[in-house]
Parts: sequence; structure tokens; C-alpha cells
Amino acid sequence: MSAAHHKAAADTLSMLLRTRRSVRDFLPDPIEPALIEAVLDDAQQAPSWSNTQPYRIAVATGEVRDRLAAELCERYDLAMRAQRGGVLGKLRLLLRRKGLPDGDFQTNFEYPADLQPRRRDTGFGLYQLLGIERHDRAAREAQMRRNFEFFGAPVAVFVFVHAGLREFSVLDAGIWLQSLMLSAHARGLGTCAQGALATWAGPVRSIFAIPRDYRLICGLSMGFPSQHPINGYEPGRGPAQALRIEPR
Repeated sequence: MSAAHHKAAADTLSMLLRTRRSVRDFLPDPIEPALIEAVLDDAQQAPSWSNTQPYRIAVATGEVRDRLAAELCERYDLAMRAQRGGVLGKLRLLLRRKGLPDGDFQTNFEYPADLQPRRRDTGFGLYQLLGIERHDRAAREAQMRRNFEFFGAPVAVFVFVHAGLREFSVLDAGIWLQSLMLSAHARGLGTCAQGALATWAGPVRSIFAIPRDYRLICGLSMGFPSQHPINGYEPGRGPAQALRIEPR
């Protein structure tokens, strides 16, 4: 490859990295199966520990996607109802069990103190753009519920990692996800990687034959972005220098 080709490739990659956004409002238009497969084929080129490819994916479209969205939303609604009901509400949830998180990893936890500022700034900016006030609990719950509707996307991808490779399978799955998101962006599709979709694994396992040693780590919504302003939201990134750890 010539120097000019290297320059063109670097410029394209840099543009894709800088213009990719987490899309939170999709058009309902279906994606051609060939386009979905092209994105997945690109992601398959991601490197992994000893080329073990310690992840598996479940792709939901059409009726399967709709069933999952309905089931996940029902669980979310039950969990929110229990939370609003105080001690009695939580007791009813414990007895019923259906709305209790059954994921392989805990998705609701306290963020480390040093990571809280960026998390809060990102959330504040997002809700400000949507016109959701800080104390508007109903609006916040409704926006959170959109995760389980896949933000209207026609495709939902669930990512499972091999328990035997421990945290390194999670690392490899992250590389795979970034590869998929860049490929989708290059082809005119939007994506949103969602840790929330790992809250309830039961509905996914009831539909897909997940291998025994694999654990649900996250989901991803994919489709054509709408013109909603939320899709232009950019929380910003710090300079690369800020991440560097200097010698003692």
C-alpha cells in the first residue's frame, strides 16, 4: 500500500472514530439481512486472546425481536413498580420473582467516586437535551425503558462471553463490539451498546440456545438513525494525554 493509500485509510478511520455516536432513536425500517451479515463479518475480523474468539452472539430481528422487547419491558415495569411501592412493593417483587434481575452480571451498582463526574455530566447533558428535569422521575423512567425497546431499532444483538476465559473474554468482546460499531457506522447504520440489556438474561435464554459456559455481558441495538436531536448528542472526550500514567 502506498503512502497515499495509508493516508487515505488513516483519514477515513479517524473520521469514523470521531463521528460515531451512540444512537438512541432509530427508524423502524428493517435492515436487509445481507447488510447485517456484512457488518457481522467485519466484526469477526477483531483480534482475540490466542484467536479463541471467546464470545457468542444472539441476533434478534422481526417477531423474535418484538417478543424480547415486550418481555424485557414487562420486567422493567415490574421492577419500577416495586421500587415505587417501597418495602411492600419490593416484597411483592421478591415473592413474584419475575421482575427480579436474573442477569449473569450485576448491572446496577455504585460507580467508583473518581468515575462519577463524567457519568453525571454525561447523564445531565443527555437529559437536558431531552428536556427531562432532574426530579421528573416518570420521565426518567420512561427514557430508561427505551433501552428495553431497543430505542426502536429493528435489530438487537446480545453478546455472551465465555466464563472460562474470565475477564479476558470481556476484553475481547469489547474489541469485537467496537469493530462492529465502526463497520455499522461506515455502512450508514447506527448502534448503541447497552449494559442495561444484561439485566435480565432469562428472556434471551428462553429463545436462544445459549452454550452452557457463556454469560450475557451486554446488548446492542442497531438500525438506521432517525433525525431526533438525541442522536447528535456528544458528551465529549478528554485528551489522550489525560489518560497517560507517567513514570514515578
